[in-house]
Amino acid sequence: MLTVVLSSLRTRWASLLGSFVAVALGVGVMAAMGLGLAETFDAPEREPRRFASSPVVVMGRDTLTVEVRRGPESAHVTKKLAHPHPVDARLLAELRELGRVRMDGTARDAVGVDAVGVDAPVAAVREVVGDRARVLTGDDRRQADPSFEQDAEALVAVNSLLGTAAGVTAFVSVFVTASTFAFVVALRRREFGLLRMAGATPGQVRRVLLGEALAVGVVASAAGCALGAWGAPLLVRELVDGGVAPSWFAPRGEVTWPYHVAFWTGVSVALSGAWAAAWRAGRTGPAEALREASVDTGALPWFRRAVGAVLLAGGLGLLAWKAGTDPADLLKRKTYTTQPMLLITAVAALAPLLVRPAVRLLALPLRPVRGSGATGLLVRENAAASVRRTAAVAAPVLVTVALAGSLLGSASTVAAAKSAEVRERTRADVVVTGEDLGAVRDSGALRALDARRAEGAAVSPSAPTAVYVREGGSALVRSDARAVSDVAAFTAVSRLPVVAGDVRDLDDRSIVVNEEWERHEVGAWVRVWLGDGRPARLRIVAVLARGTGDNGAYVTTANAPGARVDRLEVRAGRGVDGAALAAAFRSASGSVGGIKVRSAGEWLAATRPGTGAQTRLGLFVVLGIALVYAGIALAGTLLMATSARGPEFRALRLAGATRGQLLGTVVGETLLAVAVGAGLGLAVTAVNLAGLGSALGRLSAPVTLDAPWAVIGGCVGAYTVIAGVTAGSRRSYGRARGCDQTSR
Repeated sequence: MLTVVLSSLRTRWASLLGSFVAVALGVGVMAAMGLGLAETFDAPEREPRRFASSPVVVMGRDTLTVEVRRGPESAHVTKKLAHPHPVDARLLAELRELGRVRMDGTARDAVGVDAVGVDAPVAAVREVVGDRARVLTGDDRRQADPSFEQDAEALVAVNSLLGTAAGVTAFVSVFVTASTFAFVVALRRREFGLLRMAGATPGQVRRVLLGEALAVGVVASAAGCALGAWGAPLLVRELVDGGVAPSWFAPRGEVTWPYHVAFWTGVSVALSGAWAAAWRAGRTGPAEALREASVDTGALPWFRRAVGAVLLAGGLGLLAWKAGTDPADLLKRKTYTTQPMLLITAVAALAPLLVRPAVRLLALPLRPVRGSGATGLLVRENAAASVRRTAAVAAPVLVTVALAGSLLGSASTVAAAKSAEVRERTRADVVVTGEDLGAVRDSGALRALDARRAEGAAVSPSAPTAVYVREGGSALVRSDARAVSDVAAFTAVSRLPVVAGDVRDLDDRSIVVNEEWERHEVGAWVRVWLGDGRPARLRIVAVLARGTGDNGAYVTTANAPGARVDRLEVRAGRGVDGAALAAAFRSASGSVGGIKVRSAGEWLAATRPGTGAQTRLGLFVVLGIALVYAGIALAGTLLMATSARGPEFRALRLAGATRGQLLGTVVGETLLAVAVGAGLGLAVTAVNLAGLGSALGRLSAPVTLDAPWAVIGGCVGAYTVIAGVTAGSRRSYGRARGCDQTSR
């Protein structure tokens, strides 16, 4: 058996080259991403920088801890406060009695500073501080560094990006490998028929094919691990340069588990991709050795039909179920990144059933016309008759177009819905923004606005804050909120999506919530914790539509201690020109740095919610992987298909076809198969975006479906070039020349 496998590998190396490259690249990408993931799990300890010379750091309380129920036992949940407590003046005075206190002025306000360094014994500092603040020593002092939280968030983003890309890599590599091996079996059915005629059992035929897959998997996985070791530093450098990873992030080369995971995943991918093909090869009968017809019969076994039908029903059912019961989940990046894979797999499994009707539909323009009727007829009939070949060529195009359309389309659709929500929520003519607009009041700019108020203008200051609520007794949920000081002015400059109650009833003892809250009945009292951790009991006066998740809560400034005004929304009075109002305010606030005065349109354009740089980079990494894999699979499949069509070419030449007609037929079939794959991919995209649109509608959010036509067109164009060049390559031309000689 080993001799047969080795002989087959020497003879069939060209047909296995595509699978080898696909597995090697997949293992290389997974190894590189695994090395990056390892660094996010065990990031190197970094020395404190802000208070490096102080043995002790006293930092204001910045977390809220609440007891919840987890089953029969209780647990404590901690959340980051929106407004951390400062180290106040009284505590500073007590600390100065212990030793030198260092302050760098990084974060300071009228109440105190966020952290100080203390040159005193730890025990003495802890005794003085008690539970009024946090005492940090050793490496924990780095928590006071401004970069600490940014680095932690960046590592989470890197972890998510690399994990998602690695998962898509595994999915696409299995997809490509399975498709390639399935087509290899279809091309070798006469060979397997001869083996059966010579006395080989079905089990022996399967072991030959699985032995080939194992050999390819082992060698390709070893090559992929070497490729991953070389590519990991390049990948990390791109993440750092792209602003996704912190500047100190780098692979240290101290872990080996990513190589083991990548290697054995590659071997498993090769074997799993060949398993279904090997089972089918074992069922090949001796009569296949006598078959010469190119028409595919029984192209879809019952097992594949059943699997495809189950996957299709599951994908559609899951999409409908989520849209009906938890529509907000469909708007999450993790959901719309992974869910399309189920439908893609289902359509790919059922592709041989869909090829013939798709070819008939797409080939309608290929009507017999003078000078090209025979070629058009051959293109249409060959593509429809050779179902396996057409499906194998269409599959890589299907996966890339569906991923590009579903992933990028979902991301841009959600971003467009968020942008439309922001646009619908404001009625302001001028928006003034800054880190702390309290300086505007000191500059006299607000007095200029007060003069405009006499003319009927409405000026609404607001500040970012948050409230925390315990839901179901088992979870502590943070809800971002805005704090307003003038409710009447706020209602004049805003247009909130209210579904119950009245925002004008908001006061210091009430709150406006959205439908996402567990309790959202007007008049109900809810227990919350404010942005600084202080508990409060507030009455719900209005409920907003859930929307895309950006319709947060609203409270008054009395319930947002520590919040700083960062936005002034101004609506011009009757007969007052908005542009003149903006100009007047620019003049009044011109001496204050960091203040931006913009018209509402300019502000909306500048703050338009969109796909973040990290998400965008992750999606393009995923699509880049799919594009490379699909290109390899497409070229390999076409080369294998062309090399096996010698008898067909000779028959066409003997029938009088010219060399140009022969190559035109081959290229036309290939391009038609690419069109079939693109059409099926667009169908998957349409279903996914339709489900997302339904979810947005149920959330009372604006529905603006946005398909990435430029990216889809680029992918289809790239595959058209690859397919056209490969199908019309010298190898095909050589076949045509061989047919010329045979016909003579």
